[in-house]
Amino acid sequence: MRRRGRPEVIVTDKLRSYGAAMKEIGAADRQETGPWMNNRAENSHLPFRRRERAMLRFRRMRSFQKFAAVHSSVTNHLNRERSLSSRDIFKTNRAAALAEWRQLGAA
Repeated sequence: MRRRGRPEVIVTDKLRSYGAAMKEIGAADRQETGPWMNNRAENSHLPFRRRERAMLRFRRMRSFQKFAAVHSSVTNHLNRERSLSSRDIFKTNRAAALAEWRQLGAA
């Protein structure tokens, strides 16, 4: 804001911490929130919020990090985009991935 000057309007999603931050910097009157106003900001925060929600289940950050490291590799291995292929191809790829995963788990 120093470099570009004061913006006329600041569009944010409806997260309460944004309102508190806007009051703190003195821009609460210029904040606008509403449906479809800033879909890019709302969608960019989805992975972060999903990660935060998962973190609530763990007492220690270290145990969460261990879980997340394993979970991400397993998810990337098994989770395929359903919309990119037909049902038959999806099922054969999924069966092959599960067979490989079971083989790795048995070793």
